[in-house]
Amino acid sequence: MTASRPTPRPGVLDIEAYVPGKSAAPAGVKLHKLSSNETPLGPSPKAVEAFQSLASKLEFYPDGSSNKLRAAIAGRYGLDPARILCGTGSDELLQLITKAYLGDGDEGVFTEHGFLVYRIAILAAGGKPVVVKEKNYTADVDAILAAVTPKTKIVFLANPNNPTGTYLPFDEVKRLHAGLPSNVLLVLDAAYAEYVRRNDYASGLELVAESENVVMTRTFSKIYGLANLRIGWLYAPAHIVDALDRIRGPFNVNGAAIEAGAAAVADEAHVAAAIEHNEKWLAWTTAELEKLGLTVTPSVGNFILIHFPKTPGKTAKEADAFLTQRGLILRAVASYGLPDALRMTIGSEEANRLVVAALADFLAGKA
Repeated sequence: MTASRPTPRPGVLDIEAYVPGKSAAPAGVKLHKLSSNETPLGPSPKAVEAFQSLASKLEFYPDGSSNKLRAAIAGRYGLDPARILCGTGSDELLQLITKAYLGDGDEGVFTEHGFLVYRIAILAAGGKPVVVKEKNYTADVDAILAAVTPKTKIVFLANPNNPTGTYLPFDEVKRLHAGLPSNVLLVLDAAYAEYVRRNDYASGLELVAESENVVMTRTFSKIYGLANLRIGWLYAPAHIVDALDRIRGPFNVNGAAIEAGAAAVADEAHVAAAIEHNEKWLAWTTAELEKLGLTVTPSVGNFILIHFPKTPGKTAKEADAFLTQRGLILRAVASYGLPDALRMTIGSEEANRLVVAALADFLAGKA
């Protein structure tokens, strides 16, 4: 029987559309948006200047290969620019990977509190999402390996993970890779790598360099403060870059993004300031919230996962509503399987202090 109208391919209608963090406060209340892990320092002034330089050239197409941006990234990390691919945020790159390497019925594996885009990308490509349990809100290598079947084509690992802020030491990442069949692609999503101050952490660049089945993705949306321009990049073996290059849009990164991104990479002092700010206020905010009796999952990113009791009057949902009335916008994470928690971006000193004070009032039953 012929359908009465066009129908999407199987899997598409199983997708729950991605819902970004809230960004609005009640009228007359100063807004502190701490729901999307944006940097409180904003972008490098050099990146802003580079962005503005494109204003008189908007009629021209950008460089379709993002050569200037790829060269800047390669210079910063000592990489081969031919093995770098840029995209409209790392989200687009994750979509390209599933489009290229997943077919109907193929399986893509990720952990239970992993980035929501993995599930979306897998379903959009006609694949089957396979969700693996975590241990103490952290990826479990043995559980991931146990979930791999002959149908597995991709394993996604967010390291550090959003929204939990936890990470796997590099030895564990290498153990995961060693346990995977050589035809399974390991995607290391290192969106928050620049924030990590742990000696046993690595973003995955060296593993990519010596492997044929590892890709590392990164973003300019977090520490570089260029979320509005949507810039992501990946480092991969040449054969994978070749495949993805064939299916990406011909001008998928706009000219302003290329210029601003290249300038941002070069401004290492701005990145260092962002790291310093985050290190100070991540520790302070965590400690202050724990003094209130709240549980905070130890984080290496620029955000924390705050757990609330199920007690009526003190739940995460009620805390979210209370904070919103004061213009403090955190991220509800029930869609990540965490209904009793809120994720808070480490913001400005003012914002961090206001959240702590507001949660003290909330837990004390004050209006």
